[in-house]
Amino acid sequence: MTKLKVIHWFRQDLRLSDNPALYEAAINGDILPVYILDDINAKEYKMGGASRFWLHYSLTSLNQSLGGKLSIYCGDPSQILPDLCSRHNISKVFWNRCYEPWRIARDKQIKEHLKSLGVDVESHNGSLLWEPWTISKNDGTPYKVFTPFYRKGCLSAPYPRNPLREPDNVNFIRDDTGTLAIDDLQLLPTIAWDKKMLGYWGFGEAAAKDYLIRFLESGVIDYKEGRNYPAKKFVSRLSPYLHFGEISPNQAWYAIKQLGDNINTDHFCSELGWREFSYSQLYYNPELPKKNLQAKFDAFPWQENDEKLLAWQKGLTGIPMVDAGMRELWETGYMHNRVRMIVGSFLVKNLLLDWRLGERWFWDCLLDADLANNSASWQWVAGCGADAAPYFRIFNPVTQGAKFDPDGEYIRHYLPELKNLPTRYLFSPWEAPAAILANAGVELGVNYPNPIVDLSLSREEALAAFASLKG
Repeated sequence: MTKLKVIHWFRQDLRLSDNPALYEAAINGDILPVYILDDINAKEYKMGGASRFWLHYSLTSLNQSLGGKLSIYCGDPSQILPDLCSRHNISKVFWNRCYEPWRIARDKQIKEHLKSLGVDVESHNGSLLWEPWTISKNDGTPYKVFTPFYRKGCLSAPYPRNPLREPDNVNFIRDDTGTLAIDDLQLLPTIAWDKKMLGYWGFGEAAAKDYLIRFLESGVIDYKEGRNYPAKKFVSRLSPYLHFGEISPNQAWYAIKQLGDNINTDHFCSELGWREFSYSQLYYNPELPKKNLQAKFDAFPWQENDEKLLAWQKGLTGIPMVDAGMRELWETGYMHNRVRMIVGSFLVKNLLLDWRLGERWFWDCLLDADLANNSASWQWVAGCGADAAPYFRIFNPVTQGAKFDPDGEYIRHYLPELKNLPTRYLFSPWEAPAAILANAGVELGVNYPNPIVDLSLSREEALAAFASLKG
């Protein structure tokens, strides 16, 4: 008897373990594993440069795990999948659901088209602990504040499913006529800005599990407090792996829960809850990447200043904590979450530049650039989103630096031109006496910029601008 052939369409689930759609596909027949780079339907939301870099190495790792059987394409899945089904006599297509608005619309159309051709489609949840439509208030409306969303919604809902093992004895088959090599996708930059990043990361499912184990052994022990200090090792750095699905949130959740309930494990689980909250916001507000959730912000008097925007992007604002964060982003494709809040607040509240400019830059530079998390986080820091920081909460990058990088280790790492400056002046070098600057080899305006904005004055201007909003 001939065994049925099915497709597993890999998307944001680039792993073999705890992959619900792959697990079910393995029960149904021989599997043709497929990845399709779809820039056509993504349009303005196609992956940025850093994400494409990660994807190259993640696909390489996945293909190795599949014994070289991954079939790779570039184009419109609505054309590629029906063609594959026809050529290989595919009976069923499996995938794990995605939640970006453009993907929801695309997947619905593909599902209907395949069914009209006599090909069944089965989709699963492989990316979230709780899908957006499963968490709502008693009146059926979505939560707009995180704490009740997580405490009353998520923690009162059915518990997340247990992780699945990798399917056994799977026969993977390959399409030998139309598949591309990973290099053919041209995901890597033509200018080799990515070389430093290679030294910071491992890629793929095995690397994701290594990061999780490392965090369980040494990071989670002081997570609630330690996660705020960018020079310390109390964060998981799992965000790129979660974004590409090299590890599932279920695997992280249950691994943490095995350590028992305490303030550190509970807080890490609540951070996974913030990820769920972001996806809920995007699902119920498809314009989240573009449109203020609070309509009153549509009248905000954002300034236009390309020179200041470029200084922020390059880490040349003259504010060390901001510059260190922006250079970490450029060098590693990652930025510590505390520092993300600092640089975001500086852009929108000290420079009065539109949060969407920051969102776009992060989209291109972050390895973990996630439409839901990125958009929701920028709306949060700007004050215009759900459960947002109040407009009068303006992060002072000088005091934040002194508090969360007290020894200056983080700043000195990413701003070597300031490494010899005494810690007392490291967070505000413009306050250092000339002799101190000279002794440290710092020439403001020459090898390190003067501040592009007065922090106190810009704070007052921001407060006035935000207070002018009605409603």
